[in-house]
Amino acid sequence: MAKPKFEEIKQYILAQIESGEWAEDSRVPSENQLAELFSCSRMTARRALTELTESGVLERSQGLGTFVAGLKSQSSMMAIRNIADEIKDRGHGYSVQQVLLTQTVATGAIAIALGLEEGSQVFQSVLVHCEQGTPLQLEERFVNPKLVPEYLAQDFTKQTPHEYLSMVAPLTEAKHTIEAKMADVAQLALLEIAAVEPCLQITRRTWSRQGVVSFARLVHPGSRFRLGGHLTFS
Repeated sequence: MAKPKFEEIKQYILAQIESGEWAEDSRVPSENQLAELFSCSRMTARRALTELTESGVLERSQGLGTFVAGLKSQSSMMAIRNIADEIKDRGHGYSVQQVLLTQTVATGAIAIALGLEEGSQVFQSVLVHCEQGTPLQLEERFVNPKLVPEYLAQDFTKQTPHEYLSMVAPLTEAKHTIEAKMADVAQLALLEIAAVEPCLQITRRTWSRQGVVSFARLVHPGSRFRLGGHLTFS
């Protein structure tokens, strides 16, 4: 079955970027030019540009046009998305290494974050999410076993913790903080970065209707990742 036209346009744009034909900050063809090139409507061309902008591949500047975004992988500051989907939406290959999946004892900070008594049993997972084979995010997550009793039975090389938790304990609320930090020795090895490279850490707590589901620390190499967002004020 033939691909929809907007998908053809997206693949064309991604191919130009991947080949190096369109470098970072290069202007991409306008909606009118793409519509003419692909014999489609402006609305179809606009959809392709909008989806690539939302996934961080392109950047739009009012009155100037649309440009190839910086080469660092970008996530939205506001949205909570599945990292595997973010990477695939950029037209890149996603892979993951499951480092740890175990039951552990909640220390003070973890117990407080999950709303449990200190010393309670919790589930812990550690994964390295990769883009094009390069580590992009180190995810360490602690999960409330009362709300997600089957967590340790999952294979997170086949679906991410985010995907699984969204199915079994749908998100109703989240709180996160963002800070710059230096990685510790274990994180340096897992992220394959030098000791001098700063990282960006997102600390996130998520709730379902039953209570706090998980507490996660998401660590990203500063040279490979950035956060972005677009706010509209009335």
